[in-house]
Amino acid sequence: MRDGVHLSANVFLPSSTGRNPAILVRTPYGKGDQILAGYQLFTSHGYAVVIQDVRGRYASEGSFDGLAREGPDSSDTINWIARQSWSDGNVVMSGGSYLGFVQWDAALQSNSHLKAIFPVVSGCDAFEDRFYSPGGAIKLGHRLSWFASNLSARGFHAPPFSSYVWHLPLRTSDRAATGRRLDAFQAALNHPSYDAYWKSLSVCGHIDQVRIPVYSVGGWYDNYVESDLRAFQDLARLGRHPHLVVGPWPHNMSYQFSGAPFGTQASAPIKRFQLAWYDRVLGHIPTGPPPPALDYFLMGANRWETASQWPPAEVRPLTLYLAGLGRANTASGDGTLSRDLPAPSSDRFIYDPRNPVPTRGGAVCCDPRLFPWGPLDQRPIESRRDVLVFTTPPLHHDLEVAGPIAVRLWVSTSVRDTDFTAKLVDVFPSGEARNLTDGILRLRYRNGLDHLVLVHPGDVMEISIDAGPTANVFLAGHRVRLEVSSSNFPRFNRNLNTGGNIADETTPRTARQTVFHGGSYPSALILPVLRSVNQSSARLSHRPPGL
Repeated sequence: MRDGVHLSANVFLPSSTGRNPAILVRTPYGKGDQILAGYQLFTSHGYAVVIQDVRGRYASEGSFDGLAREGPDSSDTINWIARQSWSDGNVVMSGGSYLGFVQWDAALQSNSHLKAIFPVVSGCDAFEDRFYSPGGAIKLGHRLSWFASNLSARGFHAPPFSSYVWHLPLRTSDRAATGRRLDAFQAALNHPSYDAYWKSLSVCGHIDQVRIPVYSVGGWYDNYVESDLRAFQDLARLGRHPHLVVGPWPHNMSYQFSGAPFGTQASAPIKRFQLAWYDRVLGHIPTGPPPPALDYFLMGANRWETASQWPPAEVRPLTLYLAGLGRANTASGDGTLSRDLPAPSSDRFIYDPRNPVPTRGGAVCCDPRLFPWGPLDQRPIESRRDVLVFTTPPLHHDLEVAGPIAVRLWVSTSVRDTDFTAKLVDVFPSGEARNLTDGILRLRYRNGLDHLVLVHPGDVMEISIDAGPTANVFLAGHRVRLEVSSSNFPRFNRNLNTGGNIADETTPRTARQTVFHGGSYPSALILPVLRSVNQSSARLSHRPPGL
């Protein structure tokens, strides 16, 4: 590297002699000493494959820094590849999760030898992908479990997941999970809002500097899908012709959800997509017409759709107002969703950080044995008094939704700071309540992640919760449901309701929460609904692989 540090890499060459393009994979998880079967596909088609341990991991020298060093180290490695006798000077990159992060960082380096990246389930923003939600809450379970699995002190035996996620204060949670202080975690706690520190690290914030072709892959139940879609949108606006596939997957695309099958079309041959796309980018096959920009799996209907933008151009907002007589607590309450603005009313619940609403599935990461992910029946959650439940009557016709889910609420609280959560649920005729997507807003950030303002207890505030993206058909006979509460733990850290420094609080306070609806407080779920639900479907499997 440019600072003299040596990084260790395995080089697997194709059987063909001469100079060949190379596929670079950079990993913090150990490169091993054998080529994986998936990469043999590339060497058999004339590509060299270079698999490298990132700085400070396994056989590579230096200190691990998952935020600042990956871009320069990637560029130095690409330059090294281009100088080798077996290289034709063209490099593309591959890999998922952390192996995708480093690709985005590499793309910002403007290295002339890097021709394309193919990040999978990776996102492009350090703040909103790895540490915080779009609403300002810490992705606690995700971060601490990853740290415990990868950065624990030598000889340290981490306590159970269920133990260290409850640890207070957050300032020492890294020690509870790993047995040592972690600079990256401390830096994240020291920068709880979206400030200059995070902006300097964001690829999404500098997406205009990504000038090479990008083909990315995401999953509706993956932690990074919102950022994957954001990158696609921004690159499309810049005229960069990005490509994105989003399937009904968690962070591990081969994982099979128990009790929630998505049909035979749900899988996709990603490695073959990569090979065909690399060949196209490097000019190994005729260019032909440009491929479709976005292929997304429409759950419920269990089919693939094609769009040129996200959300699809045909989408129109459908406003469903929260309604009821003030007894929406639990699924047995009187909360409803209505197309018509109802009479004014309100619902109340108590949020106690000592007894938070538990996370049950969703777009969590990254070990389902510790932290179950994906679609799960939410009825156990909906039996709690601190969960407000609003549901439509059974639908007479299919309702096709594709896009970001927004929730607008008028609320008040008894404390200086607290959280409000929202979850979109598809209720089956059997009563199964299958979660689709969710979100959270920390009230101190209700005016923006870079603008902290505490609450005046008792004041009524209009807030907006980003409940994440999805694509789903609510079939005739199903019902649309919205859950509202103040916690989703340990997906997000508990707000202790004090209004103090989140990292150093230790004493929780109980909050009395009120959600107003109807009349002059039109609290609502806003769904992105396709104008025509009977569109013909351009299925991914009906096109040449990867095109």
